[in-house]
Amino acid sequence: MEGSITEAKLPLLPLLHGTPSQEHGPYTGNGSVDVKGNPASKTHTGKWKACYSILGGEFCGALAYYSVGTNLVSYLTKVQGQSNVTAASNIASWQGNCYLTTILGAFLADSYWGRHRTIVVSLTIFTFGMVLLTLSAVVPPNMHTPLTISPQEALSSLGLYMTALGLGGIWPCVPTFGADQFDETDSSEKAQKELFYNWYYFAVNGGFFVASTAIVWVQDNCGWGLGFGIPTLFSVIGIVGFLASMRFYRYQKPGGSALTRICQVVVAAFRKLHVDVPSDSSLLCEMPGKESAIVGSRKLLHTDGLRFFDRAATVTASDEASASPWKLCTVTQVEELKILARMLPVFLTAIIFNTAEACFPLFVEQGGAMDNHIAGDAFALPPASLMTFTCLCILILAPAYDKVLMPMVSRLTGVKCGLSELHRIGVGMVFAVLALAAAASVETARLIVVEKRGVSHGGAAPVSILWQVPQYLFVGVAKVFSVVGYIEFAYEQSPDAMRSLCQACSLIMVTLGSYLVSAMLTIISSVTAGNGGWIPENHNEGHLDRFFWLMAALHLINLIAFVCCATSYKRKLATT
Repeated sequence: MEGSITEAKLPLLPLLHGTPSQEHGPYTGNGSVDVKGNPASKTHTGKWKACYSILGGEFCGALAYYSVGTNLVSYLTKVQGQSNVTAASNIASWQGNCYLTTILGAFLADSYWGRHRTIVVSLTIFTFGMVLLTLSAVVPPNMHTPLTISPQEALSSLGLYMTALGLGGIWPCVPTFGADQFDETDSSEKAQKELFYNWYYFAVNGGFFVASTAIVWVQDNCGWGLGFGIPTLFSVIGIVGFLASMRFYRYQKPGGSALTRICQVVVAAFRKLHVDVPSDSSLLCEMPGKESAIVGSRKLLHTDGLRFFDRAATVTASDEASASPWKLCTVTQVEELKILARMLPVFLTAIIFNTAEACFPLFVEQGGAMDNHIAGDAFALPPASLMTFTCLCILILAPAYDKVLMPMVSRLTGVKCGLSELHRIGVGMVFAVLALAAAASVETARLIVVEKRGVSHGGAAPVSILWQVPQYLFVGVAKVFSVVGYIEFAYEQSPDAMRSLCQACSLIMVTLGSYLVSAMLTIISSVTAGNGGWIPENHNEGHLDRFFWLMAALHLINLIAFVCCATSYKRKLATT
């Protein structure tokens, strides 16, 4: 089985794959290959000339996704006539599927297809889904058919679920494939790779900004056929640009089933419950030479801790006669499992972090109970439009991080790279706490004004909506640091043959954060119902401030937990 030890004799295991890497030679040292399957040239492949099309494709894909997601509720209710409850349920289901399918896409990429093929297939599926959505917008809604569901509803439902399936292969693989274009065994290229993560997030939010402003305006004023047709065209452009640059890309070979390798380690370890692990790690089973037994993966050095799993790599007399992969694994296989176990607590802290953005609907409700007039009564600012401040903050801060913030931090810390990925996540979490504390403070002040002024039932308090700007800006700063930090962490610290899968795990935490906020709102509404509720229909009679303070406290506890995880975290030790 690919990715497993299949030779009969140990420890004299042969070199399975490839040739030794040339750290200072004309080829990359991380095992990447070019489009023809030959060792990738450092000069003619990868780096920024390969990333331009990747970033452009990500911009097009993000624009298409947010063009659908941002205004989907209007399409379902106004065009298809769905009720608010039905539309909200359908949107929640679709968004959940978008994140859940990332596990499937990442598994296929790491195990069998490779990241490039997975992206191409997923982009095609996504684009076909966008075509179906566009058709649903131009099909006459009053077509009479004997079917229980109208062609318009059928096309839109199928289109939405095809886009969700396509996103499952795009989201975890695009940032990982982009990072693959930089050889981490080369110090100069590794420094450039750290810049890529910021520009990737810039491209994502650039697509969101265009979609939430220009495309939404087209949908509302020029029709949904054009409103879905334009992002569909952008999706096609993204595919064409991505395929046109194939000769510049560096490709990592898929390493076989990661799930199988993990199961082999667990089974082998339990089979040797009564075997003593040697104190000298050099006696543990490992492939000779520089290559590991896993295709596309460097060797991982043995680390202390989680010694139970070292039993899987302990050589016994019976292993000398028969080397079954379910009885004996290499150190690299064992370390893969150890790495995942160490990364999991860090990933779990992302659940709480992602509740900050999940609170945006409550931010909008808060703004709806405030004075939204600017410059007297000349202009009324829609409460939802303040999310633009978060987007603009990201678009400014993401590129500025490399040119301004990182040099400043480097001078203060004396560390060349400025902040590690864990430091970066921690800084973002601090701003998430500040965002919720700012929202709570604004609501507390608003309720004081309501009580003093005697604001009528359901009326807006005479407090400017612009007081909400800091909380939106703080969320933007938090995302630039932590979201990019999690992307970088998922790539840098994951096993070479599991990078897309770890990226998918990071994305799943976004969904879990949304689910957590939803569950908390349900529980809190039920518990506080007897006193009028913290979050009633009339916010002037509620205590939304208490919910925001609760969330701020939860984020503070999460920050402390993250610091504990980060200080005890053992970084991956890979051969170069």
